[in-house]
Amino acid sequence: MKKILLGAMLLTGTNLFAQDSAKTETSKPNPFSFSGYVEVYYQYDFNKPTDNSRPGFIYSHNRHNEFNLNLGFLKGSYNAERVRANLAIAAGTYMNANYASETGVLKNVYEANAGLKISKKKNLWIDAGIFASHIGFESAVSKDCWTLTRSMLAENSPYFESGAKLTYTSDNNKWVVSGLVLNGWQRIKRVDANSLLSYGTQLQYKPNSNITLNYSTFIGTDKPDSARLWRYFHNLYGSFNVTSKFGIIAGFDMGSEQKTKGSSDFNTWYSPVLILKYAINSKWAIAARGEYYDDQYGVIIASGTPNGFKTAGYSVNVDYAPIPNAVIRLEVRSLNSKDDVFTKGSGAVTNNNTFITSSIAVSF
Repeated sequence: MKKILLGAMLLTGTNLFAQDSAKTETSKPNPFSFSGYVEVYYQYDFNKPTDNSRPGFIYSHNRHNEFNLNLGFLKGSYNAERVRANLAIAAGTYMNANYASETGVLKNVYEANAGLKISKKKNLWIDAGIFASHIGFESAVSKDCWTLTRSMLAENSPYFESGAKLTYTSDNNKWVVSGLVLNGWQRIKRVDANSLLSYGTQLQYKPNSNITLNYSTFIGTDKPDSARLWRYFHNLYGSFNVTSKFGIIAGFDMGSEQKTKGSSDFNTWYSPVLILKYAINSKWAIAARGEYYDDQYGVIIASGTPNGFKTAGYSVNVDYAPIPNAVIRLEVRSLNSKDDVFTKGSGAVTNNNTFITSSIAVSF
């Protein structure tokens, strides 16, 4: 009988001695993660600037005829059920240009924020610190963008911001609603003698994985109290993956700022952009961009010319991604303005700026 019972246990896979050891706790995922990004570029500006610097309204990939680091950062993250935090330290010409007004070690802080989930049942978070801007579809990480260089509207609206934000994501993940209190228009350190904070909102709708619709706003002032001018800014964009290979992004920015302190008259600027992308296969892709920026009164881009800054742009880029976390890119881009707002190396002024940019970007 014993032999029969033992045989039955072996056939059914029963192990009397293993039952206690099977009662092990399920291991939890590690909340800590580490990542990084490096993008090196070479750019040739046919206007041949003598100081090798691109025009002042260009903040990414802004060096001519030299190999340089646009952006490189190391990032540590902590993501638990109710708590999250990020810290990223960065360097590159992007950091030099966009953080020029910051002081000390803040010049190299790409991201530093902490968040707490304040509802047990709903996806409601409060985050504070330095984080990516809630405005626009383009980020500083070129590898994640459809074009190699940033559009004029992205270059001249905040890439980053500091403050606090309350974010709600719906249970079906289709809606994201945020309210923000900020130190200013792309500021970590608030402008001296400015006693007021700024504010922002974001409403995003994703009906499915192929469509994203977004509306973001900014309300505030970025000047001392003695010269306070209220600024109102609106950002709209839609991203559409029409097919598995073809996509469209359409964006429109519009802002207005008081002409003088306390005035009911405003100076307005606006910028539309359209980007088309086609994936040839899993490794090759091309994208084309058309854009326009109109800042007649020089609120954001001061040209000092009769018609202000009224510039159209066109670009085409080719991307090759031999592996998922790396991409080699080449872009040809031309900007054409109504006035002569570009300076050549010879000292002459012109209404055209054509340049070629190449880059290698790796994320890890």
